[in-house]
Amino acid sequence: MAKLKDILQWSLILAAVMVLVGARPNLKLNSQTSSGLKSDCAGNLMRLSLDKALAVGNQLEVDAINGTQHVAITPSLAAQCGYSMESDPWGNTRIYTSLMGCYVNNHEDTTFTVNLRLKMINQSPSDITSHDVTKTCSYSRWASREVLCDRNYMESSGEEHGIWKMTFFTPEPVTMVLREATQAGYSAMTTSNRVVVRSPYNTAETYSEDVAGVPMEVLKVTAYYKTSHGLSVVNMAAACPIGGVLFTEDVISWYVPSRVTTLVDGSVSILEMHMGINGQRLDASQMAARGYTLSQTDFHIAIELPVGSPDGYYKSHAPDYQYHVTYSVEPMLEVLWRSDTQDDTKYKVLFPVTTPLMPRTPFSVEYTVPEDRLFVVHVGTFLHDVELKNITFSTGVLTVEECNARGFTVQEHTFSNGTKSFTLQVPFDDDVVLKHNPEKLVTVYFLPLVFGFLIQPEEIPFPYAVDLEAFLQDVVLPTLSGFCDQSNFHILVEYGSQGRNFQTLVGYQELTSDLSEDFDLKDNRTHFSFVVPFMAKNAAFEVITSDSLRARLDVVLWDQNNEWVLGDLYLACNFPFTTTECYANGTMTAVAVKVESLLNLIPSMLTLKDQTCKPDISDDRFAHFTFSVNSCGTTRMFFDHYMLYENEIGLYYNNYKNNKGTAYTSPVDPDYRQTVSCYYVVNDTQTFAFMSEPINKEPAAEIGLGQLMVQMRLAEDSFYDLFYRPEDYPVVKYLRQPLYFEVELMHSTDPSLELILDNCWATLDEDRASLPSWDLIIDGCGNQDDSYMTVFHPVIGDSRVPVPSHFKRFSIKMFTFTRDDEVLKDEIHVHCDALICDTSSNADGACRGQCSTPDLNNFRYPGIKREQRSTDSTSHRWLSSGPIHLLNSGSEL
Repeated sequence: MAKLKDILQWSLILAAVMVLVGARPNLKLNSQTSSGLKSDCAGNLMRLSLDKALAVGNQLEVDAINGTQHVAITPSLAAQCGYSMESDPWGNTRIYTSLMGCYVNNHEDTTFTVNLRLKMINQSPSDITSHDVTKTCSYSRWASREVLCDRNYMESSGEEHGIWKMTFFTPEPVTMVLREATQAGYSAMTTSNRVVVRSPYNTAETYSEDVAGVPMEVLKVTAYYKTSHGLSVVNMAAACPIGGVLFTEDVISWYVPSRVTTLVDGSVSILEMHMGINGQRLDASQMAARGYTLSQTDFHIAIELPVGSPDGYYKSHAPDYQYHVTYSVEPMLEVLWRSDTQDDTKYKVLFPVTTPLMPRTPFSVEYTVPEDRLFVVHVGTFLHDVELKNITFSTGVLTVEECNARGFTVQEHTFSNGTKSFTLQVPFDDDVVLKHNPEKLVTVYFLPLVFGFLIQPEEIPFPYAVDLEAFLQDVVLPTLSGFCDQSNFHILVEYGSQGRNFQTLVGYQELTSDLSEDFDLKDNRTHFSFVVPFMAKNAAFEVITSDSLRARLDVVLWDQNNEWVLGDLYLACNFPFTTTECYANGTMTAVAVKVESLLNLIPSMLTLKDQTCKPDISDDRFAHFTFSVNSCGTTRMFFDHYMLYENEIGLYYNNYKNNKGTAYTSPVDPDYRQTVSCYYVVNDTQTFAFMSEPINKEPAAEIGLGQLMVQMRLAEDSFYDLFYRPEDYPVVKYLRQPLYFEVELMHSTDPSLELILDNCWATLDEDRASLPSWDLIIDGCGNQDDSYMTVFHPVIGDSRVPVPSHFKRFSIKMFTFTRDDEVLKDEIHVHCDALICDTSSNADGACRGQCSTPDLNNFRYPGIKREQRSTDSTSHRWLSSGPIHLLNSGSEL
C-alpha cells in the first residue's frame, strides 16, 4: 500500500495522523447504507457525499475497486483517471467520479457502475473503519463531443476508438505513443463507442488562452488510430475556464465564453443552458428561490450568485491576526452547442469559487451598570468555526474554564444564521480590575481585556482587545476621632472603603514606623489608634494659664498620589500644667511656654527684669528660670497677712536685636511679658497667680477651629426614637406630612460646646448649591416668609442624649417645588450649615443661641410658592438628607 502522504486526503485530517506503510489491521467493514453516506448520479458524473459526522476526527483514504483489485486513488491518479474530491473545513465531503473514468465498469457506454472503498483512519493507525460504496448510473445521451471541466482535470470524449498515438499542440506539436502519454499523466482510452482523453491542469502539454476576456486552460490533441482501411485521425480538445469571476460585497458573477472557438468552429447555436450547484442541476424555481440568475450576452454566459447563499459556506481566517471571512460555493454550468454541421458538443464545468478575504472587525457592546458593580460586555459576531480559547487580564491569561471557576461568567450565544457571540461578566472587586480615584469620592474601574480566539479546525489564533471603564461614587473616606486624658491625646482612625491608602501626618510629621512605636500604635483591619503625649513636639500650644496648658494635636490623612486631604482632626484639650513654684527658702521657679501665636519667639532670648538673668534651661518651646526672691529685679510688696514677690519674664528689644539684627521702635516696653508672683503667709508658701500680658504681640493663642463630626438624620416620628437608615431612601411622604430632622454633634462630651443650626434649605436635586431652593432656617431662625414655618423641638437629656446642647431637632411640612402651578419634581433634598459654639465665651453672631419657634400666626402667608435662594456656606459644616419623595404629586404648597 502506498504511503499515506500519497493518498488523497483533502483537508479531512482533524487529528494527528501517522504515516504508515503496509496492510491496515483491524479493518471494520460497513455497507454503503451507513448513515452519513449518500450517492447519486449527476449526468456524466457519479457524486458521493459524506457528512462531517462520519469524517470528523478521521483521515480519509479512497480506493477504487476493480474486480478483486483495490487501487489507492492518489491526487495524481485522481486527475489522470477522472476522480475529484471537494471538502469544506469541517469535513463535509463530495467525491466525483467521471463515468468515463478509470476502474468504472462500463456496459456499452450506457450503464456505468462505480465501486469505491472509503477507509476512515482514526487517531490510532490500527483503528480503521471501511465503507464500501457501489453506485450504478445510466447515461446514454452522449453528444458527438463532450467536454468535462472538473476541479483537477479536463476531459474530452468523442465517437471514435482505437487510439495508437497522440499529438499534443502546446501550441507546438508534441507526439507521443499511448504508453508515453499515460506515463506523462494523461489518460486516453476507448470504450465500445467512444474515445476519451483526460489531462490534469497545468501540464507540459496544456496551455492558457484568453477567450472573450476569460482565461482558459486548453488541451488540444490529435489521436491516431488504425482501422481496416488504414490510419485515421480524430481531433479532440478541451478548454476549461480558470478565471472570469468578479466579486462585489454582495454578488459573485461568473462569466464563461458563449462560444469557445477551441471547441466549436464556425457558426454555432446554444440549444440548452443550465446551471447547478455541487454538480446537481437546478430548475428555474430552485434558482429563483436562491436568488441565482443565468443569462447570456453576445459574448458570455453569466451566472450570478448572492454572497451567503445557503448552497455555499463561510470560513474564518486571520491574516496578520485580523479577523476575516471568505465565502465558498461551487456552481456548475452545462451548455449544449450545435454547429452548422449538426455536430453537438456538451460542455460541463464544475467551478469552485471562493471570495477574497473580507474583513469582519469584531464589535463589543458594554452593558455595565456601575451600581451593580459588575462589568458586562458582549463581543461578536463570529462564524461557527471560531472558538473562545482564553482571556488575557491585567494579571495574566485565564482559560474559559478558569474564568468560570474564578466566578467570572463566560457565555457563548449561537444564532440561527450560524454565527455566534460571547458575553463576559467580571465583578468590580476582583483583582483583575484596575482602580484609581480621579476625585475623592469617585472610583474609576478599568478592565483591559484581550480575548483569545481560535479558528477551527486549523487552530489559527487571533486576538480582540476591549477596554472597559466605569465610574462610581462609592468611596467611603476614613474618619478620625479622639479624646484626651490628663496627659495624652488618644486618636482613633477608622479605615474607609479603600483601606490604608494614605499617609498619616501628626502635627505635619509623617507617622513613621519609629514614631508609631513611640506613640504605641495599634492596628487591625478596620482601624488603628495611637496615643500622643501632650508635651510631644507634634502638639501645638495654644493658651497657657497658671494651672493648665491648652494644647492642640493636628492629624491629617494625606493622599500623596493625588495630593488630597482625606480626613483631618484638630483636637484641643486643657492639660494640668504648673508654671510657677515658690519654695520656703525664698527660691522661685518659672516656666515660659512658646504658644502658637508667637511664631518668632525664641525662648532662650527671654530674660527676667534683670536682663542678665537668663533661663537656666531652654529649648525651642520652653524657658525655665530659677532665681531667689531678692535677685533679678524681683520686687516685694507687703499686705495685711502676706508678702508678695513679683518678677517679669520678657523679650527685650536689645537682646532680640543683638541676636536677630532687627530694629524696634520702642526702647522701653518688652515685646513679650509674663508676670510671675509668689506670696508667703505666716510660715506657709502658696503660688499666687499667673498672668501673661502682651504688649505688641499677643501671647495668648488665637481661636482655634476644631473638626468635629456632625450628622443629620430623618426620624420616623416626633418621638425621635427610630430613624430612617441609608437603605430606606428615598423616603416617601404625603404632602404636608411632617418631616422630623435631628442634627447631632458626635463623639464629644464637652458640655461647653453647643450645636447651632445656622442655615437650612431644601433643593430639587442632591447638589446643595442647585436651584431652585427654599430657605427653611435663616441665621438660626425659621424662615418668616414660609407659610408653614420650621418648628424647633426641645431636646431632653436621656441615655441616648447625654449632652442636650449637642442636639438640635426641627420639623417641616412635606412640600414640592412648583412653577406656573406645575410640580417640577416629586422629590426634595434638605441641607444644613451647622456651627459648633463655645458657650463659655461671650460669642456674638450665630453663637448667641438657636431661635425658638415664634408665634406662627404672625408669619403665615397662604399661596406663597417655594422660591430660589442663594447659598454662601463657606464657614459652615455641610449636612444633607434625602431624597424624600412626594406620594401624591397632584397637590402643591
